[in-house]
Amino acid sequence: MKEVSMWTITKNKEWSLLEQEFDWVKKMSVTPQDPVHHAEGNVAVHTQMVLAALEAMEQYQSLDEALKEILRAAALMHDMEKYNTTIINPDGSISSPGHAKRGAQTARVLLYTELNAPFHIREQVVGLVRYHGLPLWLLERPDPLRTLVRAAYEVDTRRLAILARADVLGRICADQADLLYRIDCFEEFCKEYDCWGTVRRFENANAKMHYLLHEDSHIDYIPFEEPVAEVILMSGLPGAGKDTWIRKHCADWPLVSLDGIRNKWKVAPDDKTANGRVIQEAKEQAKVFLRRGQGFVWNATNTTRQMRTQLIELFMTYKAKVRIVYLEPPYSALVKQNKNREAVVPQRVIDKLIGKLEVPAGWEAHTVSFINVEELA
Repeated sequence: MKEVSMWTITKNKEWSLLEQEFDWVKKMSVTPQDPVHHAEGNVAVHTQMVLAALEAMEQYQSLDEALKEILRAAALMHDMEKYNTTIINPDGSISSPGHAKRGAQTARVLLYTELNAPFHIREQVVGLVRYHGLPLWLLERPDPLRTLVRAAYEVDTRRLAILARADVLGRICADQADLLYRIDCFEEFCKEYDCWGTVRRFENANAKMHYLLHEDSHIDYIPFEEPVAEVILMSGLPGAGKDTWIRKHCADWPLVSLDGIRNKWKVAPDDKTANGRVIQEAKEQAKVFLRRGQGFVWNATNTTRQMRTQLIELFMTYKAKVRIVYLEPPYSALVKQNKNREAVVPQRVIDKLIGKLEVPAGWEAHTVSFINVEELA
């Protein structure tokens, strides 16, 4: 039996070698930080201190090697986009708004297209990068519980607390003790509401969706109305294998296909003006099935949360249950499969979509299925 080697972001652990291997690591040394919060210096100094703090933590040392590598990768990447988001404010202070969200997107692109991280590993790293500041500010949010419930579908809160502690210990600041106390409170809050290393359990999927979509809903409320039909919302990059999956699993389901409408109207995939009309036509077709209480498949890329949210809200207005089916092959297979499609999408369009890709989270729909596709004929 062939031995499977453990994934690692790199075998190099020395900082000088990391700078030689990764341009985004090299840029950290020229990215300043506000001395009030980071008196230790630039992002390179801070990141090295975070990695050292992580290695010294008992919680980290007790993990298996695979989880250690995930946390090491997240620690290395957590501030990678400060380079592109850092600004000098009029009062002389330094900030980097949006660096966590942008860093998560950049991390996903690199881990998918260049670093060959397996899907489940990649998304753990991405989640940690995206939410590395959550334990520090969660309880200041207007609705911290709903924020936590959503986040717990995207990141393991136990690993997140470890990274957050390393992030605080790996800096020099006057409020370090307060920041560590905030992480303690975050841990207790997670445990109190059953989100510590797990997702919050609801009575059923309908109760989950009701809570997440209604700001005035109590977390334990159970709706009495049941969905009348199921809509399968496909999600995946062009060439991921959505059409093949539908033919295999939903051949007898009604189909609303954006590509089908484009082909009928002879519209190019990158024609933004015409695509607006294509989407409107698809929605009108969907409403016909929804009014009948009839299930169907919506087939399109749906690679961003905004796209999916608009559709899911429409479907649920008609009391439909929604299942997202997300397909993803390895990057090399994706490129090959796209070239073999009848309607080839330009590579520049695919790369742009990868840059904006948001993998569906478990809180977005009643159920979410992740299908790793090696290669579909």
